[in-house]
Amino acid sequence: MLIVIGILAVLATITVLVLNPAQLFAQGRDSQRISDLSTTRSALSLYLATVTSPDLDGATTACSSRCYVNLASGLATGCGSRHGTKTVNYDTDRTVDGTGWIPVDFSSISSGAPLSNLPVDPTNDTTNFYSYACDNTNKTFELNADMESLRYAQGGEDSVEDSDGGNSATIYEVGSEPGLDI
Repeated sequence: MLIVIGILAVLATITVLVLNPAQLFAQGRDSQRISDLSTTRSALSLYLATVTSPDLDGATTACSSRCYVNLASGLATGCGSRHGTKTVNYDTDRTVDGTGWIPVDFSSISSGAPLSNLPVDPTNDTTNFYSYACDNTNKTFELNADMESLRYAQGGEDSVEDSDGGNSATIYEVGSEPGLDI
């Protein structure tokens, strides 16, 4: 009986070391980040294509000097250095009517809002969060997230940070801005 228990303990240890559950959970969160940003990018593109007078920065703020995050507080200027020295606009609201953390009124799309609510990073802390910046004059935008797994982060076997076409090698960037450098 002791030999069987010993063998099971050795097999369990090997399994944990080989599978590395912490990295598997991180990969799952990264997959969610990629999916969330893709869905949000599609919703913003639909908004720009169908609304007569699209407004990417809301009625009260200007995205030429601001970036937007879904956090209560805690970041330095520039949305954690993602969007230069823009002033951070914090918001925890996830609604799609223009009052959420992305100040775009998706409900003004004639077919209805393509999102039921705005996505939030699976971890959503001062390291892992989503950010949004735009150029309302040129009607372009950028969404960012930080990958945490070794697989999807910079230098990983399936790195999305290296191949996204953006100006940062350590942040996952998607959007319509040429060079993704807002």
